[in-house]
Amino acid sequence: MKLTVTLPNHSYDLSIKKGLLKEIGFWARELWSPQKVVIITDTNVHPLYGNQVQNSLKKAGFEVSTFVIEAGEQSKSLLVAAEIYDFLADEGLTRSDGILALGGGVVGDLAGFVASTYMRGLHFLQVPTTLLAQVDSSIGGKTAVNTTKAKNLVGTFAQPDGVLIDPDTLNTLEVRRIQEGIAEIIKSAAIADKDLWHKLDTLTDEQDLIAHATEIIAACCKIKREVVEEDELDNGVRLLLNFGHTIGHALENTVGYGNLTHGEGVAIGMSQITKIAETKGLTPEGTTEQLDKMIQKFHLPIISEQWNQEQLYKALTHDKKTRGGKINIILLETIGKAKIVRIPIEEMKSYLD
Repeated sequence: MKLTVTLPNHSYDLSIKKGLLKEIGFWARELWSPQKVVIITDTNVHPLYGNQVQNSLKKAGFEVSTFVIEAGEQSKSLLVAAEIYDFLADEGLTRSDGILALGGGVVGDLAGFVASTYMRGLHFLQVPTTLLAQVDSSIGGKTAVNTTKAKNLVGTFAQPDGVLIDPDTLNTLEVRRIQEGIAEIIKSAAIADKDLWHKLDTLTDEQDLIAHATEIIAACCKIKREVVEEDELDNGVRLLLNFGHTIGHALENTVGYGNLTHGEGVAIGMSQITKIAETKGLTPEGTTEQLDKMIQKFHLPIISEQWNQEQLYKALTHDKKTRGGKINIILLETIGKAKIVRIPIEEMKSYLD
């Protein structure tokens, strides 16, 4: 299956197919001429797919080397980015060469950031191997690294030349990483696709979802494509994709990156903001119950034992959606439809009660 993201300055295809990773050299050759390619991957993914991908690219005529980062959110930093810059320089990469991100959201965000900033821009391909990256982070061109102040505080908008999604890579994921991606799938259904919500309602558990992975990934990609095409630079409707993320990112920051997965933070964030919005009359009664039931069915949390209102609020003040003393929050009008509400940043304290 191919979905095209059509943008004014740079369009590209999302290729979704089981077993597609085995054809990666041929796929890359259709997009790029022979050139130097650096694969950026991590310590979890490299033993599984690193040699296979490198050999396939070499057979297709590319000169290939690999940089392996330590798996985990802590690697998404300016320090690690600087190490990769030095590696690229040592390998002699120029602006006619490329980077291929092989891994989950951390790898994709970091590799994209490096590709868009080294020599002011290299070619870039996304090969997401986690459910989270396949349904969300690999699509749309957002790249970023974290700082001690906030998640994704430093970043760029840089669209890839293509995205290869092979659902077979999900078979090697531990269940917590599957659940992390499911949080983003629930988010997508809640804000924009009632049919996808009903599909999730029919599933029994994580393994049942993986059995239907191709169609579910495609549904999420269609949602992401639509909002990215309408709002590439995240100033309007694309903000809807941040449902649950404002509080979720703050939680990740305050409890320490890696102690809480991104999906767990988003799940808690979705539940919390919907609960308070419902008490304020901004979301229909019963919405939180529906949302919590779906979140908990896939063994995701709706509360955090490390909740600290003061620390969370401080982290929120660094959120990229904060402008002019106000912040955009995303609330559900109903399951399948969301809205953007702009409030004074001080009002966020009430959403943290």
